[in-house]
Amino acid sequence: MADILPDRGGSRDVRNLAPVLRFLLPYRGAIIGATLALIVTAGVTLSVGQGLRLLIDQGFINGSPELLRNSIGVFVAMILLLAAGTFARFYLVSWVGERVSADIRKAVFDHVIRLHPGFFEANFASEIQSRITTDTTLLQTVIGSSASIALRNLLMFVGGVVLLFVTNPRLSLFVVLSAPLVVAPIIIFGRRVRVLSRASQDSIAHVGSFLAESLRQVKTVQAYNHEDVDRRRFAAHVESAFDIARQRILQRAVLITLVMVLVLAAIAAMLWTGGQDVLTGRTTPGELAAFIFYAFIVAGSVGAISEVVADLQRAAGATERLMELLSAENALPRAAEPRVLPEPVRGVVAVSGLTFAYPTRRSTPALRDLAFKVRPGEHLALVGPSGAGKSTLFDLLLRFYDPDQGSIALDGIDIRELDPEDLRRHIALVSQDPALFTGSVADNIRYGRPDASDAELRSAAEAAFAHGFIAELPEGYDTELGEAGLRLSGGQRQRIAIARAVLKDPAILLLDEATSALDAESEHAVQRALARLAEGRTTLVIAHRLATVMSADRILVLDQGRVVGEGTHASLLASNDLYARLAELQFAASASLEAPSRVSAGGV
Repeated sequence: MADILPDRGGSRDVRNLAPVLRFLLPYRGAIIGATLALIVTAGVTLSVGQGLRLLIDQGFINGSPELLRNSIGVFVAMILLLAAGTFARFYLVSWVGERVSADIRKAVFDHVIRLHPGFFEANFASEIQSRITTDTTLLQTVIGSSASIALRNLLMFVGGVVLLFVTNPRLSLFVVLSAPLVVAPIIIFGRRVRVLSRASQDSIAHVGSFLAESLRQVKTVQAYNHEDVDRRRFAAHVESAFDIARQRILQRAVLITLVMVLVLAAIAAMLWTGGQDVLTGRTTPGELAAFIFYAFIVAGSVGAISEVVADLQRAAGATERLMELLSAENALPRAAEPRVLPEPVRGVVAVSGLTFAYPTRRSTPALRDLAFKVRPGEHLALVGPSGAGKSTLFDLLLRFYDPDQGSIALDGIDIRELDPEDLRRHIALVSQDPALFTGSVADNIRYGRPDASDAELRSAAEAAFAHGFIAELPEGYDTELGEAGLRLSGGQRQRIAIARAVLKDPAILLLDEATSALDAESEHAVQRALARLAEGRTTLVIAHRLATVMSADRILVLDQGRVVGEGTHASLLASNDLYARLAELQFAASASLEAPSRVSAGGV
């Protein structure tokens, strides 16, 4: 059964951040440097209070110009030291945050890209994308900013409290007693803000998901005049996100206002009490100024730490989600000592007792006790109604899944005993809807063999009858195709995919209804390219149009995952009811079998 990722809510226990430590270890030198800079800046900041006390009591009150100059000189030196320490801390911490975030992204992608396709059948690609991008960005913020802020403010808080008592123990007790009045609303309203922040993130995710889907399918949206409906749905998603954001903003505004009022009230009371002490001579003006400075330091540290705790909790959930991806197990085990295919690969495919059901549809097997053998260089066609199991067979041949029972052997070796990369190196797939990627024409053809030279690239394009239209593109082979190659026609995309397969030079060729969606002219060009590609290779073809497989060496008729007929086109017409019915449906519009109809039999 495919692993299903848990709900993206995740735990908020900060202990879940522990796995990030292994990504931090390689950069411990930078972390130590940032920590030293942080300690220096915290110490300098705390020393400002004492400098302020000396400046007031010895420089202003005593009226000594020399003491005033010395105090100001020390103050300027402290400011310069603070600036240098802040620069070092900010740069090093931000660098580590970005570096670790990049490392985690690469580690997660490197792991996920090798997971079995069943994992992506059970989990949304958009959810995985969000984890790799949004969650790592959140971690980067915490590592490159929040963690540093938390440590700095923790030092400032501890140092500030100590210096408060050193400066004036009596007023310090007043601050300690009033602290709960400020902390309580931070805890109460902070929890509400965090809940609403999480809901706001989820609502924004829904907005993004709907937006991406609508734009990706914009032709269908417009073809069905669905713009107004989608506009209303999108507006509803946006308004829902706005409403949650408004509630979060309201709670945060109340929290900030309440804390501000309480803090200012506490400072006013403290100033009144401290002012009385100055008037009675119990304390000096410099001590009162230093005390107020430290009180602000402590209060600011508490507020900053409360904010950072929320960030750390969100980062804990993000880390948990990322670690779930990193720990996801591949359902396709690799052989401890994989066997190696003999060179050259002959291309003998033997299917024996093959039974398989998709992980999400266990109750409905796609293949049932399937058995056949393909000879080297043979052209084998697979036909049958939709759901017969044709494409499923290709999935198993490429070892995207392992069979529940039975086996598939290539040149006498069970493909489960091979390294999947070694297996797939000898197989090329050309599908009905070829996958093209953002990049140039050359990039997409080189997908078959990244190290191919320009000459080999052009030769592959010529073999696929693609060089002609490529040369007419604005920048030839360097023309950018845009997302999914949508700037090309269906036939052009197919020929790019065929050129990719030619460049790969496989022993086994899998053609999954490669011409079913094309017009007659494009189909003719693609058929010529496919015929040239299939020469001398073991070729399995999923037939969408029976007219395209009439020249196959052998045809297998599949129905409900079983082989129900085998032979040539002529023999199956006479002996197999299902094949004859499919042929009749396709050729009924013609006067004879020589002019095939364009009604298709469908496919998996």
